[in-house]
Amino acid sequence: MPLFRTPLTLFLCLMLGSLAAEPLRLQETLPEGSQFGLYVQYLKPVPGSDRVALEHNADLLLPPASTLKLLTALAARLVLPNDFRFVTEVLANPNGQNSQDWVIRFGGDTSLSREQLKQLLSKAKTALGASQVRDIWIDDSAFVGHERGLGWPWENLGACYSSPVTAVSIDDNCVPAAVYSNLQPGQRVRVNVPKHQPIEVLAEAEVVSASQQRERLCNLDLSGGDDNRYRLSGCWPQSKNPLPLKLAVQNPARFAQDIVRAQAKALDLNLKGQVRIGRPSGPAGKTMGKTLALHRSAPLPDLLRQMLHRSDNQMADALLKTLGGRFHQLPGSYRAGLSALRRVLRDQAGIDLSRAIIEDGSGLSRSNRLSPRQLGQVLDYLYRNDAQLGLLDLLPVSGESGTLQYRRSLSRPPLKGRYRAKTGTLFGTRNLAGIFTTAKGSELLVVQFISNYFPIKDTAGPKPYIRFEQRLYNGLYSDF
Repeated sequence: MPLFRTPLTLFLCLMLGSLAAEPLRLQETLPEGSQFGLYVQYLKPVPGSDRVALEHNADLLLPPASTLKLLTALAARLVLPNDFRFVTEVLANPNGQNSQDWVIRFGGDTSLSREQLKQLLSKAKTALGASQVRDIWIDDSAFVGHERGLGWPWENLGACYSSPVTAVSIDDNCVPAAVYSNLQPGQRVRVNVPKHQPIEVLAEAEVVSASQQRERLCNLDLSGGDDNRYRLSGCWPQSKNPLPLKLAVQNPARFAQDIVRAQAKALDLNLKGQVRIGRPSGPAGKTMGKTLALHRSAPLPDLLRQMLHRSDNQMADALLKTLGGRFHQLPGSYRAGLSALRRVLRDQAGIDLSRAIIEDGSGLSRSNRLSPRQLGQVLDYLYRNDAQLGLLDLLPVSGESGTLQYRRSLSRPPLKGRYRAKTGTLFGTRNLAGIFTTAKGSELLVVQFISNYFPIKDTAGPKPYIRFEQRLYNGLYSDF
């Protein structure tokens, strides 16, 4: 497919100079074997020109990575009310005249902290008065089905950005740790986990010299089990500095169970029984009880800002499951969320995703496929309906905020502050999608997908995708 729309070809070749070589001399900045898709559209009509300014591989289905969060944000905004908040509550479930169970009903709030949960239990204790508590239940029934999206990379299961997405979340289901290798070769590394964290790491990795590591072709290998126990094997070179780790909790319900047990003891709760996972059932299998205390998250716009600015995978998939549950009147799940997303964007926004492959709401799945033109349709809808949706102001700004604050290609004048966009990064993928303002004040919708990106390591100068973006956006800035 030609890079330029035909009516603009001669004009662009004259005006863009180095950018006008086929195809825009952008391909030469990327490693051999890479490919890119590009879709650039005027957001306001330009007399005598097509609305589409530039396109290259615009209909090629490529991995969107975290730019997929734009679809999740739009679907959430169309399904959930503006004042939507995740709710976590403690209910009292009667079990006799002087005894009752507590049910902590988790609702998928990935922003819930350990301290907020403790305050919730403290408020429930105050509301309870002198009554006894028999069992405390961890109710995780708000979400069902897969806890991770299909196509999530298995080797990243120890990383917090790929922690399971369940109704139960405390501190983002993420535990900090550190690996110490300031020991003699042949000894095992030491792993430090804060004492209050209910996880265990079995350190079997051997300390080696740098040359030994090269000879043995070994590295650190982390595996985790459903009991929130981890095994660290392999080897790691001697170092005076600790290696920081962030461990994804593998079993969030059990993690919450251990935390609640410790918090109940710290609050001197009169707990006669156990902390259990599930929920007690009343007549006809329904949970009975009255609310003792509840915690509400920030409202939807703040949740979406966090999701887009931090590229928060867990928030994105929790919102996907929630909007699916609301739309279909079922417990939240990936299946319900993806069905709702496709139907809502088709029926309310006129965006046809029938050829797209979407397996999650975060973009973490390596199976996701979307074309630059399809994502351009989403951005166009966001722009035309910004007064009602208010989503564009939630995007990171080049050189100023979020995941674009320190992006080298865009963080300095004249591009600083000119691009409001969502980033997308996966293995072999470097994407950007948003609204770009040129030197003449023109607003351009830009979708950039770079795929099969595997540069040679230790190459001098800026990384290839940085050179690609500098050439592209400086050209757009100057000549449109």
